[in-house]
Amino acid sequence: MRNRITAFCLLAALISSYCSTYFVYAGFKVNQKYITETLCINKSRPWMHCNGHCYLMKKLKQTEEKEKKQEQQEQKSRYQENLPAEPVTLTFIAEVIKAEYPPSLTPGITDRPSTIFQPPRA
Repeated sequence: MRNRITAFCLLAALISSYCSTYFVYAGFKVNQKYITETLCINKSRPWMHCNGHCYLMKKLKQTEEKEKKQEQQEQKSRYQENLPAEPVTLTFIAEVIKAEYPPSLTPGITDRPSTIFQPPRA
């Protein structure tokens, strides 16, 4: 039972984070009369027929900026998680391998290239 309640709460939190603009719209529609009478910037100019939409646009802009800021913070935290916490030192050990070849079995084989390759005659 406790697992279901926890899962439901987490699901509701996840959905609410993606639906923040809808909550702003719903809150505006529910409280539109109060917003028009007290919070509207253009309440002194009734011929504009603002009806609180200026307040709605301001709130939507704030919500959008907040979401962008949260997204940037998430990207920054993801980037920092991938970085190591302590400096990494790499040490390379160079191994020297000495190759020893047996002496050639046929003597005089090194003399042949001088007889084959001769400079051109002019």
